[in-house]
Amino acid sequence: LIESFRMDRFDKMGATIYTYPGFVPGMIASVIVLLGFVMVMRGIRSQTPPDENAEPLANRRFLIALVCMLVFSLVLLAHAHFLVATSLFVAAFTYLFADPEVPHQKRIISAVVNGAISSCVVYFLFQEVFLVRLP
Repeated sequence: LIESFRMDRFDKMGATIYTYPGFVPGMIASVIVLLGFVMVMRGIRSQTPPDENAEPLANRRFLIALVCMLVFSLVLLAHAHFLVATSLFVAAFTYLFADPEVPHQKRIISAVVNGAISSCVVYFLFQEVFLVRLP
């Protein structure tokens, strides 16, 4: 939300508030913040006792996902092309969260295929359809 306000507004080029590059991301971020606030308020008002058999909030899967996302955003995007970074991220994420009963080789193949296809589709959509330049 904050970064959407910091984006260049292109006022010198005659841009209006609706054509600012940060307008849509700012609106989406505002809705997300509002809905997050609503969820917090609903949780505070809820009178249901906590489930004693529930997994802890910071369980192993959560920590693995957090580490993957941090490595992707802080390391991979800073040092690799978007296609390579996204392929590696999706492949690692798919492999780590795949069903452990599936054979190892099948999990690797599935992860690599998912990473390659999804990164190419996302890259094409953003570059060619939405005209957003990716790193």
